Amino acid sequence: NDGALGDISRMKLITFDAFRTLGIPGVRYIKPERMLDHLDEIRAADILLFPEYWQITTLVYGLGKRIFPSLPSYAIGHDKVEQTRVFQAICPDNVPPTEIRGASRQAIDDIEARFGYPLIVKEVKSSMGVGVKLIQSRGELEAHAAEHPVLYAQPRLEIDRDLRIVVVGGEVITAYWRVTPLGGYRSNVSQGGETAYDNIPAPAIALALHLADALSVDHAGFDIAMVDGHPLVFEFNRLFGNQGIPDSSRRIGAAILRHLALDSSDNDPMPPLLTPRRVRRATLEETG
Repeated sequence: NDGALGDISRMKLITFDAFRTLGIPGVRYIKPERMLDHLDEIRAADILLFPEYWQITTLVYGLGKRIFPSLPSYAIGHDKVEQTRVFQAICPDNVPPTEIRGASRQAIDDIEARFGYPLIVKEVKSSMGVGVKLIQSRGELEAHAAEHPVLYAQPRLEIDRDLRIVVVGGEVITAYWRVTPLGGYRSNVSQGGETAYDNIPAPAIALALHLADALSVDHAGFDIAMVDGHPLVFEFNRLFGNQGIPDSSRRIGAAILRHLALDSSDNDPMPPLLTPRRVRRATLEETG
């Protein structure tokens, strides 16, 4: 869409994350903590790129601004428990068996009875594999429960790798295996996992694209495992690592520009809301 791409060159773009917008020319950088010192510029901007989570209420609800990534990308991606429940609602067959419980003796009993040992527990808000633990015994589970009011537990799957699938604006930018180090249980590249780009299964790609579209998530790295040929989604990260993406700034920047250009031509004056864009549009047409 050459016309739309032309429009984007005339748009006023502000970024709050200089690193993640290196591939986008003509962007004005403002430090997040200086937001209130630049309100006139922010009000005049067409799109605000990569605000921090704590800025969202002010920018979207206070100032009525459009942001990228989308508001659903922030809202759903901010909390592992809420994200998992969304997945369980829209694609239950593609979610690993999961127990989300308040820390209690009964919860420990139920998790132990359902999964046995070893099992995996995860902290509610963590990334890069930092909050993931392998639990080998009841004593370890009890110790974990003593420090975490919410228990998030899954069985240890019989896999030695999972997939990172990066979707930006409805496009798959890259997809690769993250191979778990020998003797380890975390495949994250930041935890020593190795990358491999061959034989990426189509069902995993399809699941990532389905979730991105269904949830209006436009900038995410989806973590998906293949178990007996069936894709299971663990989570997505709104701010994913770029280690496994060759020429990441250019490729991701180009995809963001394509996405924003297309979106800028839809004449929708509303900023992104929690309700997906296509649902909003259908509702407006029905009532208008």
